[in-house]
Amino acid sequence: METVLAELKSVSKSYAGVPVLKAVDFTIRSGEVHALLGGNGAGKSTLMKILAGLVSASGGEVRLGGAPLSPATPAQAQAMGLYLVPQEAHIFPNQSVLQNICVGMPKPAGAYRARVEELIAQLGVSLSPDAKAATLEIADRQIVEILRGLLREAKVLILDEPTSALTPHEVETLFGHMRALRAEGHGLVFISHKLHELRAVSDRITVLRDGYVVLSERMSASPDADILAAMSPGVTALDARERQREITGAPVLSLEGLSGEGFVDISLSLRAGEILGLTGVVGAGRTELVETLVGLRPRSGGRVTLEGRDFKARGPGAAVKAGVVHLSEDRQQYGLFLEAPLYWNTSSLVHDRLPFLLRPGQERRRFAAYRKSLGIRCAGPDQPVGSLSGGNQQKVLLSKCLAAAPRVLILDEPTRGVDVGARNDIYRIIEELAETGTAVLLISSDFDEVLRLSDRIAVMAGGHFAGELPAGSSTDDIAQLAFEAGEAAHA
Repeated sequence: METVLAELKSVSKSYAGVPVLKAVDFTIRSGEVHALLGGNGAGKSTLMKILAGLVSASGGEVRLGGAPLSPATPAQAQAMGLYLVPQEAHIFPNQSVLQNICVGMPKPAGAYRARVEELIAQLGVSLSPDAKAATLEIADRQIVEILRGLLREAKVLILDEPTSALTPHEVETLFGHMRALRAEGHGLVFISHKLHELRAVSDRITVLRDGYVVLSERMSASPDADILAAMSPGVTALDARERQREITGAPVLSLEGLSGEGFVDISLSLRAGEILGLTGVVGAGRTELVETLVGLRPRSGGRVTLEGRDFKARGPGAAVKAGVVHLSEDRQQYGLFLEAPLYWNTSSLVHDRLPFLLRPGQERRRFAAYRKSLGIRCAGPDQPVGSLSGGNQQKVLLSKCLAAAPRVLILDEPTRGVDVGARNDIYRIIEELAETGTAVLLISSDFDEVLRLSDRIAVMAGGHFAGELPAGSSTDDIAQLAFEAGEAAHA
């Protein structure tokens, strides 16, 4: 019989009198992957933070290994065998990977090197214990968080959107390790907005909506239609139609032999009204390329032209003034002002375009429009963006970019941490922007997303250009370029 490792009974939580969780029951058993699903703001992350001791419940009971979690602190939860891998990895950039994994452990980091190297090998990831954490991409930061939990021999491991920046191959590698942990008797909670991923590895599913449990069942007994209806009545699966458009005209943005940190000799062109998908595995150099384009990193060679003129932005602000707007994959570090109100974040790229005396009213009206079109769930325009769920933060970041009325919009993982309903909205907005003439460079690790949206697909591998594919290609076509070219680049 499966052992109950963790249990929440009638757990509730309110912030300033506003209920977020309402009498929620949730159980984690040994040898089981329990999927937790719900729309942005449904209460998933809050529930798991209560279980991890990061947040105190307003009511109900929390038990780990049969014992009450009291006092509710992260140290207490970890000591009782639970570790939360958060959606936003907590990294000390000036320390090594090894030091980050071992932070808070009773012995010096060196004492755990052999075990950390063993765990890295088991995960099948390319991660050096001596690398500076500041050099890690988001996917590798998530791996560091997972390694922290494994090093602490957690029996309960909570994975909050762990696949959001991983390619299909990397996702399957992670799933293989999750299955191994399950076989060893661990209990795992898997939070994701990607239903096909949840179904691939999960034994049970619980769906939250508006703070309530609206479905809790064996995964095998839960059809997709029932799960989607439980999340949000009226929401259906993503439209997987293929794009078949012919884009003509001169390029708006051209790269000729561009080289910089993490990539070399990249040549691409992007036309008005075109969506160019840029994909590849982690380490391909995609993010480094676009950060170089907008002046966040220095270039070492090559040429960039914008509407036929040389373009070399000295920073993101200069790029915005030229009409090139960048949505960063790291919304908390580079995208949002977490303590600032929502309306201010939405207008933060265009403050200098607004009359000073009229600015507050115009900012609130602008935010109200994006709140409606993007479905941003919040208490009001004055709420700090840092208090929103990860998916709603992503929507605010997108509103900030759209407010700048870009001629070239660079989207780096635009649907990271976003639920199925909001993802449909974001896809619609991207397509509408392209129809009105905006040139869109879409960077995504989700091959299906790239195929769904792109008019052309460029693939990078190991810092090099691996090839180009037309609309209507397959995920296998992308994978072949990404992995075979990546192996050749490292040979």
